[in-house]
Amino acid sequence: MTYIDRLSPWCLVRLQANMQHEIVARFRRRNDAEAHLQVMQRLSADGKYTIIFNPVIEEQISDRKG
Repeated sequence: MTYIDRLSPWCLVRLQANMQHEIVARFRRRNDAEAHLQVMQRLSADGKYTIIFNPVIEEQISDRKG
């Protein structure tokens, strides 16, 4: 996970078949994610989107370092 991703824990996620998901965008604030969610729902009525909080835990970072 890049530094910019760690600064943006709120994720707009597109739900797909078979319990798959795709992160569409990341945001620093929940209200920004909610505003973008409303736009995406208007633009693609058949798409299913949700917002999740995806924080970075320090243990995960230290595990990657070594």
